[in-house]
Amino acid sequence: QAVLETVAIITHDKNETSAANGSKPFQIQDVFSLDNEGSEDRTTLIDKEDNVFVMSNRKSKYPKLQLDLRLISDLVVVIVSATIGGITVSCLGQPVIVGYLLAGSLIGPGGLKFINEIVQVETVAQFGVVFLLFALGLEFSLPKLKVVGPVAVLGGLLQIVIYMVLCAISAVLCGAKLSEGIFVGAFLSMSSTAVVSKFLVEKSSTNALYSQVTIGTLILQDCVVGILFALLPILGGNSGLVRGIMSVAKLILVLSMFIIAASILSWSFVPRFLKLMTKLSSQTNELYQLASVAFCLLLAWCSDKLGLSLELGAFVAGVMISTTDFAHHTLDQVEAIRNLFAALFLASIGMLIQVQFLWSHVDILLASVILVIVVKTVVTTVVVKAFGYGIRTSFLVGLSLAQIGEFAFVLLSRASNLHLVQVIPFWLITHDCVTTPLVFKLIPAVLHLGILMHWFPSESNVQNEMIEKRGSS
Repeated sequence: QAVLETVAIITHDKNETSAANGSKPFQIQDVFSLDNEGSEDRTTLIDKEDNVFVMSNRKSKYPKLQLDLRLISDLVVVIVSATIGGITVSCLGQPVIVGYLLAGSLIGPGGLKFINEIVQVETVAQFGVVFLLFALGLEFSLPKLKVVGPVAVLGGLLQIVIYMVLCAISAVLCGAKLSEGIFVGAFLSMSSTAVVSKFLVEKSSTNALYSQVTIGTLILQDCVVGILFALLPILGGNSGLVRGIMSVAKLILVLSMFIIAASILSWSFVPRFLKLMTKLSSQTNELYQLASVAFCLLLAWCSDKLGLSLELGAFVAGVMISTTDFAHHTLDQVEAIRNLFAALFLASIGMLIQVQFLWSHVDILLASVILVIVVKTVVTTVVVKAFGYGIRTSFLVGLSLAQIGEFAFVLLSRASNLHLVQVIPFWLITHDCVTTPLVFKLIPAVLHLGILMHWFPSESNVQNEMIEKRGSS
């Protein structure tokens, strides 16, 4: 049952390559291209579909280091451009996240094309989301989680159900399939954990009540992603109802066992382990820093292997350490690593932006983004308000969650493979994430206007609300 593949092998002659390069006009992209380096040592393969593969690491009978020069070059370009972009927007008084996104769009395939193949950069940048959630877990302790538990869990689930119902009704009215409407509502309910958490950390507002509700809801959404994956075959008609229910039940059971195991380790093993690392790192913090990163990655890896998400495992790892006396020390050790990989992740998101596509469809994209922001803000505000929170806190949570998250990319890809949706609005998600910095930038002005117009209570009333919520919990 093998498939016969015809492949053309192209060998590069040094003299011919040099002559060809000498007659080629200089372009700025050539500075970042590896096509002219060591061409006599490369083998280029082209398959019958005109896909080009460069065999850069040829086997040798002698042991030697295998370097991926393309990945090294791409990482250098991303880090340098993100640094320049961050410095530029910081001088203009804007959040550095805007600079990272703009830098990624400038160097990506939709910009100057310094980086054309971004899969490797995106893979490395995924560590940014992991460390962001790990740091949030360190700050978001269990007592704080209990305060917003009902609105985060029940309210988060209620929001997802409302989006599904609204989109299902819209799909039926527009003549589309009911399953398509339910799926669109599911991925619209997802918000960007990485982007929102980065803004909350930058604003140093992770201890605010609306931030706690926001983060709790985001974590609930990350947990629901696995359940949505189990439901996709049912919506696509590729799995029976009984099998789908069994898959969801199995996933919930695995999630429960994972949380129970983490709870047991958090009071039995983790404190002793961190205390030992502190003693061994009395002279230098290198070993403690390495142990903290290893613990985070190990929990994230275990979570992923169990069918849960990497982000959920990283967050649970942070919460486990937050129950000990080493939470602040651990955060100090991983903060620099978190910032580096977070910049990589946000720049890789920016690489997905196609400026030409955005300009050609600016009317449709603008209307879609505004619709998403308005609908999600209204629905979230109403749900949070129904749980007894003030209008100001509810509105802030609504604005914070008024975007589509990166998990929607994964859900859309899987739905496309199952032929559940015909048109995949990838660019809507990307550009919707780009508008998030603008929304967060407008929050202080909207709050000030709301206080002047007596729409929102004063800051003192918000502090009293937070005290009441913690007291009632």
